[in-house]
This record gives sequence, C-alpha cells and structure tokens, in this order.
Amino acid sequence: MTRDPADFALAITYAPPAVRPALEALFALDETLGKILRTTREPLVGQMRLTWWYEALGRLDGAPAPAEPVLTALQALVLPAGVSGAMLASLTDGWDALLEPVLDAAAMDRFARDRGRRLFELAGALLAVQDARIGLAGEGWALADLSQRLSDAPGRSLARTRASEALDAAMRGRWPSGARALGALALSARFDLSASPTLPGSPKRVGRLAWHRMTGY
Repeated sequence: MTRDPADFALAITYAPPAVRPALEALFALDETLGKILRTTREPLVGQMRLTWWYEALGRLDGAPAPAEPVLTALQALVLPAGVSGAMLASLTDGWDALLEPVLDAAAMDRFARDRGRRLFELAGALLAVQDARIGLAGEGWALADLSQRLSDAPGRSLARTRASEALDAAMRGRWPSGARALGALALSARFDLSASPTLPGSPKRVGRLAWHRMTGY
C-alpha cells in the first residue's frame, strides 16, 4: 500500500517550501513501512521487520541515525520540527494491524487510527496546523488506500464505507491554508472511491485539487 506518486507530488507543492522536505521524509517512512507488508508473506517475518523499525525510530531520540536514508532524513528534517522518534515509531502499530489473522472491523479501525490518523497529525505538526479534520482525513486516506488492495469483497466494501464516512466528515467546511497539502491528499482519496474514478494527473482531478488549494473547499 502506497500513496500515488502523481497525487503526492502535486499535493506537496501546496505546503510551504520550507516544510516540504520534512513532509517528504515523513511520507517516505510510511512508504517504507508499507513496503514491508507488500514484500512479506509470513506474518512473523513482517512483525520482526516492523519491530526493527520501531526500535530504530525510537533510538533517533538519543543517538545518531544509522546509515539508512529514511532514518537519516527523519533525524535531519523531522525531529528538529518537534516530532520525536518515539512518535514516529508509533506508526508501526498501524501496519502491524494488517498482520492480524483476520482483518476485521477492529483491525481496520486500528490501521486507520495508527497509520492514517497518526501520520496526518504528525504532518499537521510539521505544518504547524491544528485541526480536528486532519486526523479524520488521515483515517479516510488510509482506508481508501486499503480498500484498493483488498481482494475479498466484504473487506473491500467495509474499508470503502469507513473511508467514505471519514473523508466526508473531514472535508466539511473550509480547510486552513497551511493544511491544504493534506486536504489535497484526502480529496485524491475521495476520487479513488468514486464510482467512476478519475486517474491521477487527469484535468478534472488536477482542477479540483487546484480549487482546494485556492479556496480550502
């Protein structure tokens, strides 16, 4: 499970230039953790790899990062903004939820909260914006992504329903200008959930995101 590169590349331009490198480093961590799930068949192996990242992220608070590009970028760009290694380590909890024997509603809720909500709230901290809708947007974004990866129809339907509910709630009202990079990602997720989704980079999709950038709606 990964973000769409085209949507992310566009959305990141909505953030202040000084913050973009830190946001890129933060979402690169999410990408790296997601890759563990994509490339691991055995749950025990997946848990071991997530544990390595949990411990490595936590150590960033007290020791130099090892020679690993994601970790070095996080320590150089994200920690100075007030996001601790322990906060970053907590993101592994969301991905761990997908290693449960049964991906039921409780596991989905945990994934949405511990991957999506936490990721977006940490991004909000980097952007120096506090808004309750940011966390909801993150939950919906994560569940929309999950719904596209599930092969079983009931699970996919449940993820889509939960994603739609969270995104609809998150996108009510005008978004603050400082958080519109995250609002754009949420809008992209809504496009992916529509009955006739438009492709990333299409004129309709780009135009809608540009409108959000200008107006906050």
